[in-house]
Formats: sequence, structure tokens, C-alpha cells
Amino acid sequence: MRAAVCTRYGPPEVLRLQDLPTPTPRKNEVRIRIRATSVTSSDCYLRGLRLTPAYRIMARLTLGWHAPRQPVLGMVLSGEVDAVGSDVRSFEVGDRVFGFNRHRFGTYAQCVCWPGDGLLATRPVNLTDEEAAAIPYGGLLALHFLRKAGVRAGQRVLVFGASGAVGTSAVQLARHIGAEVTGVCSTANIALVASLGASTVVDYTAQDFTDRNERYDLIFDAVGKRKSATALRRCRHVLAPGGACISVDDGTPKLRREDLVSLGELATNGDIRPVIDRTYTLEDVVDAHRYVDNGHKRGNVVVTVP
Repeated sequence: MRAAVCTRYGPPEVLRLQDLPTPTPRKNEVRIRIRATSVTSSDCYLRGLRLTPAYRIMARLTLGWHAPRQPVLGMVLSGEVDAVGSDVRSFEVGDRVFGFNRHRFGTYAQCVCWPGDGLLATRPVNLTDEEAAAIPYGGLLALHFLRKAGVRAGQRVLVFGASGAVGTSAVQLARHIGAEVTGVCSTANIALVASLGASTVVDYTAQDFTDRNERYDLIFDAVGKRKSATALRRCRHVLAPGGACISVDDGTPKLRREDLVSLGELATNGDIRPVIDRTYTLEDVVDAHRYVDNGHKRGNVVVTVP
């Protein structure tokens, strides 16, 4: 099978296309013929090992010292089950699925074997593989943190970084819950964020949201503290009594299969929609990583696998 291999930690150019043996599923695994994946910010952090020195050493010990022990990156997929292990009962050959695995990786390839009881669910029938691949990463993370914060109908929620993969999902999910959503983004993304259900959109290039008179029950940092630290330094100044500020960098998210199923149902019903900025082919995965490294993608960058 064809795959993009991470030959060492470094810039996008460390990714090289190679021919690898097609994996055989173990008794508890399914093999998925991948049709689409996505390049996430987490993929790029792992590829470049862009961490503080202390975390970089820990990451090398855990993931591999000079290069990832699992050389094929990629956490998200949409595709078709083409083989099942003897113990798998939840899927059959021919099932269309989408999913997320932050431990196994392997989706920058034509095939991958994942546990049948993992974060894998039936693909929404009304979505293409490209659209389905744009849901799990941002959707699962946003859903986890909104639940952790206890968001309820009628609350005021501000999403900082509302145009990214997590942010576009958070805006839609908070709106679906019944919250009044304010999105913070750049000028170019105002129309997009408004179309996702934000009742107010603040252009951070023109206004500091902490200078506004509004008060929020939750401020959700959807981009991470390395980028948001300066902008959010006064966030508690605009919190309502009992309000909270939470970041995607706060702890290790507990991701659940039932949440992936719920996201699929919401997408099927049109309650959320995937946001795709650009689409590349597997042969152009280096260009996809270069684009994501720029830090200005809207929603998701999808890679199709021929």
C-alpha cells in the first residue's frame, strides 16, 4: 500500500511517500480502506515535535527518539471496512465508517487496522468521505470541553478561535445546545463564523473582546494557550458570576465512541456541518502540512487517498 512516512521529526519535507506492506487485522481489529483523512494541528505538532524542551524529551521517550515509532501519522479517517478480525461483531466488510485514533495513528495511508471497539462509527450517509473526515477531530474535542464546562441552554458562550477545526465545531455544538454564542476570529472569517450560528462575531484584529460590555458564562479557548495567552490574559474580567474559562490545552480529553455516533447523527440531521478549507491528495501531503503550519486554516484540511 502507499503511505506517507514521517522519516524524522522536522519540517513538512520529512514526510515521504513509500510503499509499505498492507496490514492484516488481528482478531479484534478491522482493516479500513481509507478514502479521506485530515491534517490536524496535532499531526503537525507531532511531526515537528514543536513542544517545550521538557515535553520534547518526554515525547521522544514515548513516541520515538529520532522519529515516530509509528512512522505513518494521521489520526482521522473516513473509508470502508475491507477485512474484519474473528472477534469483531460490530462491523462487517463493506461498512462505510469514520473515526479518530490519537494513539494508533496510521491514516496517511491506503489502509489501516484499528480496534473494532474503538472510536469508529458508521459514516453519515448524506456526507462524502471528505466531509466525514472533517468531523471527528474538532467535533470530539469541542464536545468534550463543552461537556466538561457544563454548557446549558441560555448561557452565553464565547469561542476564541472560532474559525479553526475545534472552533467551528464548538460554535455549532454550543448553538445546538441552546447557548448564545459569540465567536472571535479574523476579518476574513467573520461571515463563516456567523453562518455557523454565532449571534455575535468579534474581529480580533479590530477589537479586543475583553473591552466589550458583554459578560460570558464560558470562554472557550479553541486554539491553545501558546497562541491565545496574550489575547486571554484579561478573560476573567468579562466572565459572568460563576463563569469559567477553559482551553483545549486543559488536561487530556476523554473521547468516547458514543460522542462520535452523536456527531454523526447531528451531521445527518443537518444540525452541524463539516467545514473544509482545502483538499489535497496523499501525494501532496507535504503541501497540506505546509499550509496547516501557517496557522490560518479555516476549519479542516482534508487529504483524499486514491
